Amino acid sequence: MEGAGAIGSFLPLILIFGIMYFLLIRPQQKKMKEHQAMVEALRRGDQVITQGGIVGKVSKVKDDGEIEVEIADGVKVRIIKSTVAQVLSKTEPAAAADKG
Repeated sequence: MEGAGAIGSFLPLILIFGIMYFLLIRPQQKKMKEHQAMVEALRRGDQVITQGGIVGKVSKVKDDGEIEVEIADGVKVRIIKSTVAQVLSKTEPAAAADKG
């Protein structure tokens, strides 16, 4: 019977952890996955806002986790892809006829 008492004393802790998981951890993981998908879908011509508040148009997507953003006529800056906070407008993907 002592084992049942020990399990009973841990039950509130287990319930609290379960509630914390569903209210805090799981939504945060979902948000991170959505952000990662948004960053991976960046393409030339997209209008973006960085976490620093800079608004610009993507002029080049590089393979090493960087993008080049034009923030004014002729003014381009290199930024890390993960610092893009929001995509304001997406460019249309190339037509299937252009590929083949």
